[in-house]
Amino acid sequence: MTIRKWFFLFWSTMAISAVVCVVVGSIMLLTNQEFGFLGFEATGFNAMMMAISGLLIGVFSQMGFFAYLTLNYIALSVFRKKYLWNTLQGYITVFAIFAMGYVLYIEKTNNWLFWVLPLGLVLLSVLGTVIKIKQTNRSALVPTMFLLFTITFIEAWPAIQGEPNIAAVIFMISPLFACNFYQNMMMHRLLKKNEADSAVITAKPANS
Repeated sequence: MTIRKWFFLFWSTMAISAVVCVVVGSIMLLTNQEFGFLGFEATGFNAMMMAISGLLIGVFSQMGFFAYLTLNYIALSVFRKKYLWNTLQGYITVFAIFAMGYVLYIEKTNNWLFWVLPLGLVLLSVLGTVIKIKQTNRSALVPTMFLLFTITFIEAWPAIQGEPNIAAVIFMISPLFACNFYQNMMMHRLLKKNEADSAVITAKPANS
């Protein structure tokens, strides 16, 4: 991963987060005028603030993503057997699914969010995992599910644990999931491109 490619990933992730926040926030603003900073009459101001919030959420997502990459590297060196680390990630993901529903139920958000939100996030994570597997291989199954669901859940914990606010939870989770999905999809492409560039550089002296 070169500095140039890291900067590309950094700014593009922030841009995606900002766009998702504006889109999701605008939908909520149109359906519920109480959502936002100054109400429906200040749509432009709200859109700007949503975009700024999205930029910050994008940075937060990248912190979580690279923290997971670091954790993954350390865990593989500790467990030494990849299947042991994958098994642990699988158990944690299952636990996180029930934990999200339990926390939302305890917070008494409403009669449906505590099971609809975890189920929706699971379905999106499964879809993202299938796409990742098709682009790489089956070994990406557990790590991708762990990243898309568990890491997103951990990153969205401040909104989930705070005062029960459906809009705030959805507004936080949506860009986080989008950023994690995007970073996960881009990582193998950037690394593969780096490998191709290295092969070209190595082959040049032989051709000269």
